[in-house]
Amino acid sequence: MPSIPPASELNARLPTALQPVTDPRFEARGLRLLLKRDDRIHPHLPGNKYRKLVLNLERARAGGHETLLTFGGAYSNHLRATAAAGRLLGFGTVGMVRGDELADRPRNASLARCEADGMRLHFIDRSTYRRKAEPEVLAALRRETATEDAYVIPEGGSNALAVRGCAVLGAELRGHTDVAAVACGTGGTLAGLAAGLGPGQRALGIPVLKGGFLGAGTAALQRAAFGAAGTNWTLDDRFHCGGYARTTAELNAFADDFEDRHGLPVERIYVAKLLYALTALSEEGAFAPGTRVTAVVTGTPQIA
Repeated sequence: MPSIPPASELNARLPTALQPVTDPRFEARGLRLLLKRDDRIHPHLPGNKYRKLVLNLERARAGGHETLLTFGGAYSNHLRATAAAGRLLGFGTVGMVRGDELADRPRNASLARCEADGMRLHFIDRSTYRRKAEPEVLAALRRETATEDAYVIPEGGSNALAVRGCAVLGAELRGHTDVAAVACGTGGTLAGLAAGLGPGQRALGIPVLKGGFLGAGTAALQRAAFGAAGTNWTLDDRFHCGGYARTTAELNAFADDFEDRHGLPVERIYVAKLLYALTALSEEGAFAPGTRVTAVVTGTPQIA
């Protein structure tokens, strides 16, 4: 395998641009909206997927691992990004997919892209998937897939190394915003973003799954990465639209309108919910006049 570190080999475009947006819904409240264009980091590893993976890829390379093993659902952006990273860097990849009933069904576009990038998919029942972090369950899954020597990346890519990678995102925003907002799946990006911000700045997480469980998870990730949980972040659980990958007619209409207004292709699972939430919060008066509000654009709608 090549000896070049993955961060250099992937040639990411960093730091990403901070794009001001003229939107009357924010201007009416005396707010300034900006977009952190993390969707432009890398064509195959956009946004937080690059930031969460890069230090894990370096650790895998340094440890002599030839295969990456990770987890996700049928529409997982993380699985797609890991498959792409494996193809680009010469790693084999294995994806543990939630739902054994999917094994014999036609592949959706996301899973088809994973396989096209060389990822071997292994479908597991939902009960086992919920227990995947238990040592004995993980060991059994590794035996089944002959991945005992693989480097394991958790679901969503969120571990201490991922959080440290995302802290660079917060550092890039120091002095440029008052509130940095991001859509959340596992809490890893929020944990790192908040840790990287400077004094007086705060981070806001918009969960895309229902359940209200991300607070404890985000704090635990910060403790694992930095030894303590910070206090400069909050979550607003009201904008998940029913759960992961679920949308409503209202959300889709909002996203279509945002695209028309600003020429930004809006990814529906994460980014649409984030932008919708920030618009609603601004209209609720959640931000004081004069506040600079930054939305982190973590991905693109295309499966490429």
